[in-house]
Amino acid sequence: MAESHSRDAFVEFERVQKSYDGETLVVKDLNLSVPKGEFLTMLGPSGSGKTTCLMMLAGFETATHGDIRLGGTSINNIPPHKRGIGMVFQNYALFPHMTIAENLAFPLEVRKIGKDEREKKVKRALDMVEMGKFGGRRPAQLSGGQQQRVALARALVFEPELVLMDEPLGALDKQLREKMQFEITHLAHQLGITTVYVTHDQTEALTMSDRVAVFDDGRIQQIAAPDILYEQPENSFVAQFIGENNTLQGVVKEIKADNLALVELDDGELIDCKPVNVSKVGERTQVSIRPERVEFDKKRLQPGAHTLKAEVLEFVYMGDIFRTRLRVAGNDDFIVKTRNAPDQRRLQPGEQLEIGWLPQDCRALDA
Repeated sequence: MAESHSRDAFVEFERVQKSYDGETLVVKDLNLSVPKGEFLTMLGPSGSGKTTCLMMLAGFETATHGDIRLGGTSINNIPPHKRGIGMVFQNYALFPHMTIAENLAFPLEVRKIGKDEREKKVKRALDMVEMGKFGGRRPAQLSGGQQQRVALARALVFEPELVLMDEPLGALDKQLREKMQFEITHLAHQLGITTVYVTHDQTEALTMSDRVAVFDDGRIQQIAAPDILYEQPENSFVAQFIGENNTLQGVVKEIKADNLALVELDDGELIDCKPVNVSKVGERTQVSIRPERVEFDKKRLQPGAHTLKAEVLEFVYMGDIFRTRLRVAGNDDFIVKTRNAPDQRRLQPGEQLEIGWLPQDCRALDA
């Protein structure tokens, strides 16, 4: 998927390709522009090309073809230490023999910054991540979460315009990870830093980013704001990869004038959907509906909603929500999520019911 290059782009990939063996392309013809101050996340499964893109931007890998620019200047031949980019890795990469303050002072020494100025910058960076009292300790004396804060402070200490983060929260437990997600996003926006973040955790991507680029097979499948990506996936890979998603198989019977397609499901049921990745009658399609868009309370169904027969296979209490697994149109993994409300009926396996949703909440994607 190509993307137009804007004049205010700060980071730019133009027709970038990468191959390690001269035959297989890990990154295929990538066009991407990131404006100044944006928090962009590269999201995708292992081997999709996202980390390779980050490493090319950092200078640890060289593009086989194409141009990478920073602030309008090509950086293809500039070595990593001269790109002025802050980096945060999953393994922290702190020097074990140095104190925390010395770890932070190191990138400043490399840049020939005087002692007094160094001390000021180190103090400010440690205070920023609430680690001001820990300057005299060594990395081994800190917890994983504290080490990650120090790694973040070290990436920010020389005030870079661009920070790259590669799965930085992967080693932390769930609660700490969620806390750090908000802290990193808040800091990046507060300081106006352009951030390129790599993760395979979709919740992390949706929570933290201004925009998310979804990678698969060396290409960007879709790039958009988190809500657009979730609500309006452009193909079945994005629909399946981002959040939970229900799919029903069928064939396009009619493309209607009101931006709807009539789809005949494999069990013979007819439903209306938004045609997203289909253009002609007779085409196979995968219909996509989010679990929270489905209702099984007739009182809550809006006018124009479709209804289908369903059988309850499993009903799971999850605290804030109920997760019901149904058999619908031949699919035994059709999920409905409902809020835990006092009036919400608890269903029993084997129960027969009707479920429904609005045509605009249902998307006809590529098969």
